[in-house]
Amino acid sequence: MNKKYNLKTLGSQAARFVTTLQERRHLAFALPEVMEITGLQGASARSFIRALVNRGVAARLRPGLFHLVPFELGREKDYLGNPYAAARELMRGREYYVSHASAMDIHRMTTQPQLVVYATSPKAPRGRTVFGTEFRFVRCPRKRFFGFSEHWVDKQEKVMVSDIERTVIDGLKAPQYCGGVSEVAKGLAMRRSDIDARKLGEYALRLGKSAVIGRLGQLMDVLEIGKESDRAALRKRLGKAYVLLDPTLPAEGPFLAKWRLRLNMSAEELRAVPRT
Repeated sequence: MNKKYNLKTLGSQAARFVTTLQERRHLAFALPEVMEITGLQGASARSFIRALVNRGVAARLRPGLFHLVPFELGREKDYLGNPYAAARELMRGREYYVSHASAMDIHRMTTQPQLVVYATSPKAPRGRTVFGTEFRFVRCPRKRFFGFSEHWVDKQEKVMVSDIERTVIDGLKAPQYCGGVSEVAKGLAMRRSDIDARKLGEYALRLGKSAVIGRLGQLMDVLEIGKESDRAALRKRLGKAYVLLDPTLPAEGPFLAKWRLRLNMSAEELRAVPRT
């Protein structure tokens, strides 16, 4: 055994608790799970948790929520674990999915480092920062809460994540959470061989946002994704008002009647993103 392991030598009760959590693949825990596994109640269970934190066996994610710290990290008290799994735990059992730039990262749709973790939910809590990582929660009405599934994010943790098509649609609805339309276009181009163009269009129509429909139509045109019939279905649902192709950029550039867009980003700029 190395020195770091010896620093965290556990008694039989703590060792049994840690082993049980690991067997359950549930490394985050709260007071009820401590009471269930150890048989301790009330103040005794809370004292048990404090001892785990003080010895570096666990770290506090938020009031009442803790996470096991890997043995090899020694007496680390500021341990977040996988940030996407941490987002799941911060949702406190609410329905959610990891979204926007975070979903792009999971789906290998970006080369940019991610400094913020995004999750979407019909009942989104307030954002918070945990051990230097910022978590932002985006509210989504129940009728538009679709297009996600469970996904492994490391060898031990699974989280709910928007699928590739929903990730693109969310990015076009709120480009500010993805680094702008250029980053969404890049992600779309990087995973073009895996994109279901028909599903992409269906999602946009189901979301029912004219701005998203127009932006998607322009990207599909410029990046040559899908069939003309896919784009024709989108055009039938366009509104009359013009919107910016990228709302994170200045309001300038020509107007495109086909997609009801003001092109403050050129087709050449969109085509300049990497294509695979």
